[in-house]
Amino acid sequence: MYAQLRETAAELAGILWREHTVYRERGGGVVIRGEHVRRWISLAPTGGKDQALLRAGRILDGGTTAPARTEVVVDLTAPVAELATVCRRMLAEVAAAADPGPGSGPSRSGRPGKAPKPGKAPKARKPPRAGSRHTGAGSWVVLVLVGIAVAAWVYSVFGSPGY
Repeated sequence: MYAQLRETAAELAGILWREHTVYRERGGGVVIRGEHVRRWISLAPTGGKDQALLRAGRILDGGTTAPARTEVVVDLTAPVAELATVCRRMLAEVAAAADPGPGSGPSRSGRPGKAPKPGKAPKARKPPRAGSRHTGAGSWVVLVLVGIAVAAWVYSVFGSPGY
């Protein structure tokens, strides 16, 4: 079975990518790595005659492989061009999952998943008033308590007769 997988993988690699590496994985399958496109494909035996589990995923920074994003069982007796079509579709799914579209970033409203309504301008923020205070009541309470603690320490060290 390994010989058939290796032969099919070598043909697929030549069709899919000019630059590739084909190697055997621990489980008896074959991996095709396309470093320049940061994707990988593997063919693994399924236990069925002339069938293989085809998986595709990304290559992460540093060269490690991410878990498979998509997988499908294929018939190894099918023409290699047909298998290449399946591989291209799977690689496109992996690329789409790795590269989110332009509308998937954070919205201007700050709420994830909600886009601003068309034709409606976002609310403008009021500028701060001249001479407005930035210190809230809670901060004043903390400052007063710290002042009391410092005063108590100063009194205990210098204010009481120590003799």
